[in-house]
Amino acid sequence: MFVAAASMLFGSVGYGQSDPPAANSGGLDFKQFGLLAIQDGGRRKPIDTFARETLIRITGRSTYTDQAGRKWQPNDFVLSALLGTRDWKNEPMILISSGQLIEQLGLDKTQRRFSFAQLTGSAELQRIASEARALKRAEKPLDRVQQEALSGNDRLAVLGNVMNGNALLIVPSPQKETDAWMVPDPALAELTKMMRAYTQADTFNFSSAARQLQDNLRALSPSIYPQERQLRLEYFYNHFEGFYRAIWCYGIALVILIAAHLRKRGGALQILGVGIALLGLAFQASGIVMRCLIAGRPPVTNMYESIIWVSFAVSFFGMIFFARYRTPVYLLAALPVTLTALLLVHQMPIAMPSSIDPLVPVLRDNFWLTIHVLTITLSYAAFALAMGFGHILLWRYARNPAAARADAPMHFWLYRVLQLGVLLLAAGTILGGVWANYSWGRFWGWDPKETWALIALLCYILALHGRLAGWWTQFGLAVASVVCFLAVLMAWYGVNFVLGKGLHSYGFGIGGETYVAIFVVLDLLFVAFAIWRCRRSAGSVAELREIKAQRASVYL
Repeated sequence: MFVAAASMLFGSVGYGQSDPPAANSGGLDFKQFGLLAIQDGGRRKPIDTFARETLIRITGRSTYTDQAGRKWQPNDFVLSALLGTRDWKNEPMILISSGQLIEQLGLDKTQRRFSFAQLTGSAELQRIASEARALKRAEKPLDRVQQEALSGNDRLAVLGNVMNGNALLIVPSPQKETDAWMVPDPALAELTKMMRAYTQADTFNFSSAARQLQDNLRALSPSIYPQERQLRLEYFYNHFEGFYRAIWCYGIALVILIAAHLRKRGGALQILGVGIALLGLAFQASGIVMRCLIAGRPPVTNMYESIIWVSFAVSFFGMIFFARYRTPVYLLAALPVTLTALLLVHQMPIAMPSSIDPLVPVLRDNFWLTIHVLTITLSYAAFALAMGFGHILLWRYARNPAAARADAPMHFWLYRVLQLGVLLLAAGTILGGVWANYSWGRFWGWDPKETWALIALLCYILALHGRLAGWWTQFGLAVASVVCFLAVLMAWYGVNFVLGKGLHSYGFGIGGETYVAIFVVLDLLFVAFAIWRCRRSAGSVAELREIKAQRASVYL
């Protein structure tokens, strides 16, 4: 029925795949169209959000440049695909990220994006996807090729539903809030007017028709249709891009603070750098607050939300410690961590989608879950700050071990950050047991997530206790602050994206393993280099003392 209605709609406008209009729709104002509500993914949201998420799911990018060199914005692409103003079936835009799957399908290995026609005609893709679905139903593990085949099939379905009109669920049910929404009746005058204005690139009539269409749809079910302020808030969140603005602020602030650190009299530069870092914090905080208002919950459900929350907390802790001890080294440790984390989620929208999804049943109306996750992730932030601090210390040890050893305040500050992290992680682990009892009827079950959280906690407790007991020096604590973070990385990322097992399945995902592996290898090489330099320096000092002692004995 949806397909038939969509076909009638497109026919009423008078355009098809073989007769594209000459008008360029790229200059249209899509705000009013973007404020139309749509039901998608178990949530009612603006079409602007749906269009962005759809384009990212299909292409892996928030904008798309076609073969003719035209850059398509999300709303423009969705309308063009609905009306068939371009031959999207033969446009190579569907992402296949696995080179092994591309080779197995017999496609061009130099490409990563392929057309709808290519992939729908691949019997091998359908075979692999069918096998993967059977294994998934049997709760058996999937390899990377099978996972990517399922993802590719999902992208095909998404694009197909946009082109045939089944995705345009903009008519609310007049009966119950839980009922499915429907595609519009092609006889709707405002819809026909809006589509015709789009194909003619008529901004005024396009916006006025979209506005009138929204008013009419709201009148059908005023209690079900989202309030306009909710739609406008989410639209503003999409276009404000607070996290992207924060990236620029953190990057500029980091450069300025490094310059101030290198100069002997960099007080003015330091004040400027701190001010820009505060602006970045404000942008990131505003993004998190708006996201919470839109979702109606804290950021506790997926990897994207945990990363933006943890990266914010890293800089927040860095600013607090800076205010407490009046030393910019905390910001020099925090800003690179936050900047790297935000760049990571910005550049990996497929592995870490930013979509706001409804909570799975086990997470709904659960006070203990919220407290547990926020506490655990705050501990990750403290450990990430300590890891950044440890890198600075190890770099100083590699350059001048004697001067680094003599800097007692630096080691004291590192110890304080580690103490904060251990306190938060211990509290979060205990609260996790309370939540597990509330949700699953047991406090502890050696789930992979639970086990690795405990391993991370024991690693840091051992590091602090070993320093207190004198088992290793201050340099050893600096090494531990970097190496122990690998346990946090495993508990945070590895369990969800590498192991993919356990009761915490709502946080699972795929992708990013190469980047994480490169980071781990480079980090361990850096630690090994710092240890080698420190031991070499200690050996040189011992040899020098021995030579001085020999000379003194000869003189005597």
